[in-house]
Amino acid sequence: MGETALDHGHGGHSHGVSADADRKWLTLALILIVGFMAAEVVVGVIAGSLALITDAGHMLTDAVSIVLALIAIRLAARPARGGYTYGLKRAEILSAQANGITLLLLAAYFVFEGVRRLIEPGEVEGLLVFVTALVGIVVNVAATWCISRANRSSLNVEGAYQHILNDLYAFIATAIAGAVVWLTGFARADAIAALVVAALMVKAGWGLVRASGRIFLEAAPESVDPAAVGAELAEVGAVAEVHDLHIWQITSGEAALSAHVIVADGADCHAIRGELERILLERHHIDHTTLQVDHVCAEDPDQHCVEPHGQSYRGA
Repeated sequence: MGETALDHGHGGHSHGVSADADRKWLTLALILIVGFMAAEVVVGVIAGSLALITDAGHMLTDAVSIVLALIAIRLAARPARGGYTYGLKRAEILSAQANGITLLLLAAYFVFEGVRRLIEPGEVEGLLVFVTALVGIVVNVAATWCISRANRSSLNVEGAYQHILNDLYAFIATAIAGAVVWLTGFARADAIAALVVAALMVKAGWGLVRASGRIFLEAAPESVDPAAVGAELAEVGAVAEVHDLHIWQITSGEAALSAHVIVADGADCHAIRGELERILLERHHIDHTTLQVDHVCAEDPDQHCVEPHGQSYRGA
């Protein structure tokens, strides 16, 4: 899918673009897409082109993805209250996952139709397909530019961006297919283009499902190695052991960490916690941390955690 928000080590609580700016650019892209999609459906039926109808279906998911992104931005901005102690920040991850699943389901349908058209090709107006696809390329370039101006460190906005970007590639394939049908009469080129579009949809859809699934499963960001972080923290002076280390993402671009840190008897707990927090922020861009710091108990070293979760890390 290319590099997403999950591949970056962004700091936790600030993003470079405001939610208002995101809404403006996403709304502009939505207007462009919906307007052209309506025209493309009509032209696709007239031209008998599965590739154009497939593109229109892809554009429908583009429009839905942007609508979901706009809704999720509004929900995520609501303050935490009641049982939702993180607020509704993961609404954007639900949106991204819905986008990915929709792409996969549509891809399955278009693969079926594409194979059927390869076996029994119909009449296709190649020139009409070619011209429409060229217009589609222009519209998608404009829409892609609009969304690129929004905050792509959000997996939600990234999902909408991936939809539009893949649709741009799809229109290029459709334009080539239209030119082939127009110039050579090879009608199966239209079905081949539809299969290319379906493959692009699978690639983008799986990337979104996988990325959002990692967040729902509380996995660490792909750019962060928990074992390396644990070993690094354990090397700090006076730290005897680090265990119960958990790293997850509240939402895209907002990582969190908790750990139980055991320090030498007589060490300054507050100073050590401050040093660990500095390391996590400066080296790993994690500023949402909860560190429980305790001293080693000489009589019973294991009194703090009878069954610590995960691996334990000890200093050299």
